[in-house]
Amino acid sequence: MKITCTKANLLKGINIVSKAVPVRTTMQILECILIDATTDVIKLTGNDMELGIETKVEGVISSRGMTAIDAKVFSEIIRKLPDSDVEIESVEDGENVQILITCEKSKFNIAGHSGDDYSFLPFIERNESITITQFTLKEVIRQTVFSIAVNDNNKRMTGELFEIRDNILRVVSLDGHRISIRKVELKENYVPRKVIVPGKTLTEISKILSGDTEEDVVISFAANHVVFEFDDSVVVSRLIEGDYFNIDQMLSGDYDTKLVINKKSFQDCIDRASLLISESDKKPIVMDIRDDTMDLSIRSQLGNMEESIGISKEGKDLLIGFNPKFLLDALRVIDDEEVTLYMINPKAPCFIKDERESYIYLILPVNFNGSH
Repeated sequence: MKITCTKANLLKGINIVSKAVPVRTTMQILECILIDATTDVIKLTGNDMELGIETKVEGVISSRGMTAIDAKVFSEIIRKLPDSDVEIESVEDGENVQILITCEKSKFNIAGHSGDDYSFLPFIERNESITITQFTLKEVIRQTVFSIAVNDNNKRMTGELFEIRDNILRVVSLDGHRISIRKVELKENYVPRKVIVPGKTLTEISKILSGDTEEDVVISFAANHVVFEFDDSVVVSRLIEGDYFNIDQMLSGDYDTKLVINKKSFQDCIDRASLLISESDKKPIVMDIRDDTMDLSIRSQLGNMEESIGISKEGKDLLIGFNPKFLLDALRVIDDEEVTLYMINPKAPCFIKDERESYIYLILPVNFNGSH
């Protein structure tokens, strides 16, 4: 195999597929990037058996073939080469594979692997697909992925529900303390479907997406996999097995207290209060809601803070406490100028949502004593 690409194109491709290369694995070949020039197109692939990414790289193929090269070494070499054309040639001698990388006056000769030993991406029947803009998908991931569970105690909580019903895509994440929901209107009606996509997959996709409003992503579903296709890249991910939680029974339209508040003022105030919270001292922020004012206070080992904010309120007065991080996470991803909170009592969830319910953030309150 012999190919020539610009350093910029090569590096862009390496950065994309590296997101699917495992850091530690018992299968050494998976620590490699596959360079495939067996057709008229140069493709790079990374695959950790759960997530696989393939991307096309512009370049010239002088002789066809494929080879696998250690991802870390490959990435470092290309990164440090001059901004010029890079020639990559693989030479197989029996079991041994040597890869020659030449750029201007720099020459590297490193050990490679036979491309035949690499684990190719599974072939997925793309029988059901939906289309969404890159911008929308990137935004939806940003607005939900922060509330997936970090650990594997319940695998389903480490993923997000993608639920399609008619022309609506609903994306849901939860970690036991909060729920994030985004609803997106699609351009046409689709067959109903529910799948759980790993949070890791969505995080990596979000990093690759340009976020262009004009460019589309095609999302295809198979029995055990989901495929995202955009620009010159294909991302194949295993789905998380099992049924997602029945979140509809957790979503209530009832409330005894409703308040509308300027989002930035609310967010800035919680941000200031968070200065007094250390990792070990998880104190709640207490909201004392009365008529047209909400008093926020925090008391921690580092000190106390109080602040009043003007609000528009319907219903009962309420004294309620929350983990400030959970409030901040939700407020940071809401783009509205004002937010509306719906609450019932100090022990029931708070809902932050817009009128169309294009987003819903459910946050469980935390207990605090009278003096908190």
